[in-house]
Amino acid sequence: MSTSSVPRPESAAPFGPAHPVGVRRPPSGLLPALAVFTAVRLAGVAAVVMANHAMGRPLIKNLAHAWDARWYLHIATYGYGDLIDITRKGAVQSDWAFFPLYPGLIRALTTVLPLTPGKAALVVAGTAAVVAAWGVYRIGDHLYGRAVATALVTLWAVLPQSVELTIAYTESLFSALAAWSLYCVLRGRWLWAGSLAALAGLSRPSGFAVAAAVVAAGAYEAVRRRGRVPLGLWAGCLLAPAGWLGYVLWVGHRTGDLLGGYFEVQSAWNSRFDFGVGSLRFLKSLLLHGGGFVLAADLVIVAAGVLLFCLLCLDRAPLVLVVFAGVLVLVVVGGSGNFSSKPRFLLPAFPLLIPLARALVRSWRIRPAQAVLVVGALTAVSLLFGADLLAVARSPL
Repeated sequence: MSTSSVPRPESAAPFGPAHPVGVRRPPSGLLPALAVFTAVRLAGVAAVVMANHAMGRPLIKNLAHAWDARWYLHIATYGYGDLIDITRKGAVQSDWAFFPLYPGLIRALTTVLPLTPGKAALVVAGTAAVVAAWGVYRIGDHLYGRAVATALVTLWAVLPQSVELTIAYTESLFSALAAWSLYCVLRGRWLWAGSLAALAGLSRPSGFAVAAAVVAAGAYEAVRRRGRVPLGLWAGCLLAPAGWLGYVLWVGHRTGDLLGGYFEVQSAWNSRFDFGVGSLRFLKSLLLHGGGFVLAADLVIVAAGVLLFCLLCLDRAPLVLVVFAGVLVLVVVGGSGNFSSKPRFLLPAFPLLIPLARALVRSWRIRPAQAVLVVGALTAVSLLFGADLLAVARSPL
């Protein structure tokens, strides 16, 4: 594994980079890929709206006001400091558990445009989703060429949980910042990579995964060059964890426990790293007592994520992508909390789809009808699962 792609002639390796590193060419396949992504996700929104109509519920309310979205909207409107719930153990659930970048962007948008916080939240999330798909495409194109890049964006669009890219949640914003930070690492633009990683660290708790990936790639590059690295690399590596660490320390300062305060806040939400104990308990409960279709699907998605991570490692993907995806998988498997939220936590881990994207392109070249059938089936599953998740099941997201 390396931190950047290794130039190989396309004729010698059809799934290798389509152009040498450093040679610019217009991304001619970008617009079709973004068109596919946008069409699928708009279809997902339409499916949710139709499901709401069938259930006699407000057509789009749960897109902007589902579960944690209400916390983000409250922070955007009134700022931090709200204590809403007290658990049976006496721990106070505070809005400090939610990172500030997304509500800050919502507030900024409502300041300059005549939008309600809910509508502004959907605009930010939808725009960030397209920017994220753009970054995913550029990574795929840089490493493996246009066909794999298009397949990668398409597969990301049709994930069962991809409906959560277009609701008032942070996944799309985090994915956009992560994708472009990782792309900058692959292109050797370390200062940009570190700056975007710092912003990703301000977007959600798992933002440290981007910082870990940037720092790991920087350390590998420093060892490879025997310490003779540009100043920008060191600066980027120092910047990368600044956003996440800064917010954690700010919460610690506000709570009176600089190093432990943030983790106490998260613990009140039953969000902590328990080395997989919670996941094993969920699995045992599901096997013994059942839990409905959505929870069973959640288990399948998480298990698939673990399997895809193994395939990503065997595929010898660049180190920065492996570390990023690996940290997210580790957080999902080893973290506590509602298991129904774990597929959402895996949503930004788009590098997991690289082996599937390469296989899909190979299938397209041999049996195009079969590839179309697979994508069509995945799209149908994505639309139905997303509509059920938001409008019918009403499981915690």
